[in-house]
This record gives sequence, structure tokens and C-alpha cells, in this order.
Amino acid sequence: MVDVAAAAAAIVRGEVVAFPTETFYGLAVDALNEAALTKLRALKGREAEKAFSLLISGREMLSSLCSEVSPLAERLMAQHWPGPLTLALPARPGLPASIVADGCVAVRVSPHPLAQALVVAVGRPITATSANPAGAAPPRTTSEVAAYFAAPICSILDGGATPGGRPSTLARVRGTQVEILRLGPVVLADVH
Repeated sequence: MVDVAAAAAAIVRGEVVAFPTETFYGLAVDALNEAALTKLRALKGREAEKAFSLLISGREMLSSLCSEVSPLAERLMAQHWPGPLTLALPARPGLPASIVADGCVAVRVSPHPLAQALVVAVGRPITATSANPAGAAPPRTTSEVAAYFAAPICSILDGGATPGGRPSTLARVRGTQVEILRLGPVVLADVH
């Protein structure tokens, strides 16, 4: 088990770190490090077509990833961040393919204090994929994470048991259009 500073240092070195979120444990790598993203994809056994969603700390990180943030996206962020709403927004050119799907990058601000502290300590966006092999149940405890990925495959930032539940709502926002890609705890009804 590691603390936030050690976890952040591992991510900066290109390593994989498991960390607690408001639902399950996630796996973090530096979202802008191609080699780390490749390592993460292999670890999870995840197909190349599925992009990783990201955690950010705020506006500056958002601007480094997104080419456009519409007034509608701004309103949704103001209402639901930090929280379980992931927004897929138009991506800036030149981002790693592993974090872009259909021209968008999926981002959110986590309300979990350790997840947020980790993003801040790394100083860059981190991945927020669940800490399990593709197709397996997402873990709620560090022992469940360790059963999937024993040391030294990944370090674990222990935040105790997580509550579980549904993954974040995922919505793609382009201009004034919202498309719900995954239903979750945040309900976006009649959004304009």
C-alpha cells in the first residue's frame, strides 16, 4: 500500500496505481503517457477501440484536453461536478488514441477526496478505468484489487472499502446536443 505522494510518483514514472473512487477502485496512469496507456490496456485485457475515461482536477486540465466546452457542457459541470457525471467533449488534436473516442475525450471530477488528491498530486489527467480485468467484476476493496493485480504489477492507494453502485453517467456533449452513452446515477432529462 502507498500514500498519495508515492502513488503520484509511481504514476509520473509510468506505473499503474489502483485508487479508490466514489464507486469502485480504479486504475490510474498518466493519461498523456502512451507507454503507460499501452501497459494499462494490456493489464486489463481491454480492446483497443474502447477509450479510457479520465479524472481531472479542474478547468486548466479540461482546457488541455478539450478543444471546445459549450455553454451546455459548462452548465452540466457547474451542476454535477465534482460528481458521477463523465462528459465526453470534443478532444484537442494530438491526444493519445487510447483516450479519444469519436473525436471526444471523456472527463469528470471525482468527489472522492483521495481520487482528487491523486489527480492534483500528479498534476496531469489520470485514467479512471475500473481496477479489474475486462469482463470481471469491479473491486470495492484493496484485497479484491490485489486478487486481480498482485504487486508489483500495480501499487494500491488504500481508501478503505468503496460503496460500489452504478458507474458514472456518461454523456457526450457537442454544442447544444447531449447523447447519453451510459446510464448512471446522474439523470439528465430534457437538457438544453
